[in-house]
Amino acid sequence: MLSIIKSSGVLGINGYIVDVEVNVSKGLPQFVTVGLPDTAVKESKERVKSAVTSSGFNFPSKKIIVNLAPANVPKQGTLYDLPIAVGILNSTGIIKNIDEKTAIIGELALSGKLRKVKGILPITLKLKETGFQRIILPKENENEAALVQGIDVYGFENLKEIVDFFNGQLEKKPAYVDIDKFFQLDESSLLDFKDVKGQFIVKRALEIAAAGFHNLLMIGSPGSGKTMLARRFTTILPPLTFEEAIETTKIHSVAGILDKPIITKRPFRSPHHTVSDVALIGGGSIPKPGEVSIANNGVLFLDELPEFKRTVLEVLRQPLEDGKVVISRASGRFEFPARFQLIAAANPCPCGYKYDPYKECVCSPNQIKRYLNKLSGPLLDRIDLLVNVQPVKTEELASKPDGESSKDIRERVLKAVEIQKKRFKELPINFNSQMSSSMVDKFVILEPDAENILKMYSSKANLTARSFYKVLKVSRTIADLEGAEKVKSKHIIEAVNYKINEELFN
Repeated sequence: MLSIIKSSGVLGINGYIVDVEVNVSKGLPQFVTVGLPDTAVKESKERVKSAVTSSGFNFPSKKIIVNLAPANVPKQGTLYDLPIAVGILNSTGIIKNIDEKTAIIGELALSGKLRKVKGILPITLKLKETGFQRIILPKENENEAALVQGIDVYGFENLKEIVDFFNGQLEKKPAYVDIDKFFQLDESSLLDFKDVKGQFIVKRALEIAAAGFHNLLMIGSPGSGKTMLARRFTTILPPLTFEEAIETTKIHSVAGILDKPIITKRPFRSPHHTVSDVALIGGGSIPKPGEVSIANNGVLFLDELPEFKRTVLEVLRQPLEDGKVVISRASGRFEFPARFQLIAAANPCPCGYKYDPYKECVCSPNQIKRYLNKLSGPLLDRIDLLVNVQPVKTEELASKPDGESSKDIRERVLKAVEIQKKRFKELPINFNSQMSSSMVDKFVILEPDAENILKMYSSKANLTARSFYKVLKVSRTIADLEGAEKVKSKHIIEAVNYKINEELFN
């Protein structure tokens, strides 16, 4: 008997519908799975057989053929265990009523228990979009799927419960999640800018970066506070919108690193400098999101930037410019969002003390040149703010008062963000850094003095077109922090000083 169970899979970060066709017929006992299954899908026959018998049901000693349609799309993972088992039980008459508007997803343990699977949020969104009314899945995935309104979500502990549910012997209500409770601000972070003494110029640069979603590079000697400042950066960022939270949660779900139903804080990813280009950008035979996509709508912090392999750094160019990663394979074209904010830290030379006022640099000019050559011109051109971090004397650390708190800085950032929301309410962007050149021409109105200063600086420094527009975007953010309608000369001067720091690379 042929049974067709509706299920789903994930390509990129989007779900797609899969028909699990199970045919149990007379013949020598065998279990064949077709439809481009990977190793995990092929091994499902052993898990399914053990789960069915462990749940108290007879496994048919017949010929079983499972086809995963569409057969030309690769299938991967363990989420087809449950629909295959249900299809077999339906074909043998143990399960009688399965609505075609019901989708089934889940991994089976040998005991019949259901285990959590990856990619449930994009799968549920696709099922709702396609018109499905309910989804059957593991209990551990219940809250994640219940974020999607308009589809009934039923989470179960084991296969026996699902059989009883379909046969009307078990009543169960759909799962419900109060989304609002996840978005209650958690102010209990142990990190705060008030712990950072001094460093006023760097903190100002970080405030501008947070307000306009700009990329920033800090250069300074070891122990000057670059990493400490970067790790506190998320405490002044604006909160995630619901749309951003859903998009970010989809990526984390597909990557298999989701530890709660929804991501409510901007991600902070800090890969080690030994990371490979595939791990950073994403990829694989069946492409998966990399660090740049996992950091989507959040921060990608690259500490010790020149220590990264040059090939790894160069793959950042496209996502920094386009806000997405496009990976082409024989199986298709995959697109991953990568609208991350790059915060990077670097020493000015191999020993780290080139600009240190208290220690002497021991590096030769050739050593410094080789060290900084890993940071190519095109990559630096995509950095909005470049700032020098000077060390604070130990005696000053003991005498200086606490710095300004993250809460106070964040209030100014939020005011600037609100100005940008009103400015871009009719456009598909949220921050000044995301403006196109035509948007810059429209929204960045310079006072006459500011225009003259910009022309002088851009001519003197020989700015590229990209750098020229980045200066304008940063100046617009500085003006927004002040609540100024037009960009003034002081805003341009500050923006230019953050962009033109040639002495740091000489």
